[in-house]
Amino acid sequence: SHPGQVAFPGGSIDPDDDGPTGAALREAQEEVGVLPEGVRTLGTLPELHVAHSGFRVTPVLAHWREPSPVAPVDPGETRAVARVPISWLVDPANRINVRLSSRHPSPAFLVPGMLVWGFTGALLSGVLDLAGWSRRWNGDDVLGLDEAWRAAEEADDAGFGS
Repeated sequence: SHPGQVAFPGGSIDPDDDGPTGAALREAQEEVGVLPEGVRTLGTLPELHVAHSGFRVTPVLAHWREPSPVAPVDPGETRAVARVPISWLVDPANRINVRLSSRHPSPAFLVPGMLVWGFTGALLSGVLDLAGWSRRWNGDDVLGLDEAWRAAEEADDAGFGS
């Protein structure tokens, strides 16, 4: 539970779920209305431990082969849904590191009107690296969380969504 942070749909595995993949498809449908029949799952990444919350997370990779309309299903759980082009995420101008107090800096993405950071930012960075899509960016560009939020609010949306 990280209110106000950008995150992928997710949650605990229910007894009726077929493991992490079944849970991911169910959560995507419950939270944002993704139709599971339009999704082709590709596999899972190794389980990750999120130190801050103590959660163990198994990321599920999938291809949304038949996109359908998406929107928050339960406004108490999801405020908005954003579709961000990969081209935006790999653009070095949109990548920074965020540092919380004395902690190690972590990858983040400046998207018009939102900051993708924390677990989601680190996961996206790792997936882009794994896919071979990352482009060289200034990893020395480290902002505090407040500075990073301001930078995201000021992000130029020229070319976003194209």
